[in-house]
Amino acid sequence: MPKLVIDIETVGKNIKDLDNISQDYFKHWAENAALEESEVEHELEKIEEGFSLSPLTAEVVCIGMLNPDSEKGVMYYQNPAEPHKKFEDQNVQIEAMSEADMLKKFWGHVKSYDEFITFNGRGFDIPFLLIRSAVHKIKPSKNLMSNRYLSSQFTGAKHIDLQDQLKFYGAVYGRGYNLHMYCQALGIKSPKSQGVSGAHVKEIFINGRYDDIARYNINDLYATAELYKIWQEFINI
Repeated sequence: MPKLVIDIETVGKNIKDLDNISQDYFKHWAENAALEESEVEHELEKIEEGFSLSPLTAEVVCIGMLNPDSEKGVMYYQNPAEPHKKFEDQNVQIEAMSEADMLKKFWGHVKSYDEFITFNGRGFDIPFLLIRSAVHKIKPSKNLMSNRYLSSQFTGAKHIDLQDQLKFYGAVYGRGYNLHMYCQALGIKSPKSQGVSGAHVKEIFINGRYDDIARYNINDLYATAELYKIWQEFINI
């Protein structure tokens, strides 16, 4: 069964770049959250920090895909400085393009695969890709959100969300740990070990370090692939 690890990176907008109605909405939200009037700006900053988590206030800036068996992959990313740049890193073919082109090529690429592996992909990556695809009027080629339970998913579109699997569909009490924590516990090189996490992607993008985002995403892909292999061998029984 052809397998594909998927991971994305996103960058949120600034509040000042939204339309007036949206700005008023978030200002009202901040005013309700602030204990004092002087804290409103701080609350707005906190709200803006969360924009990268929503497809309504952010764009996809990187889509990485890796075959865990062959350890080869492809990646599409935004690079405004060099919009047609191509290069290879760690057996991943990387190509710069617009968000719309990234999404078109992503849905074309996944047609060749039957099993998809993510970490929190059901809660973030796939819904984000679906909404951003709708924004660009791009129709998905596969339903990667058909069912939470593996035994009930559509044939040819099996989606293994490792975070959900490692919480045993919610049987484990408490919030789910992030990829770094599982890597640390299971002896996998963490993509966060070099001091970069998803929280830094917007800053890196603004500073024009587009290739660094692609390289960070590659590390996420390989870490997720290693976690999948451990899950498959020792947990999925």
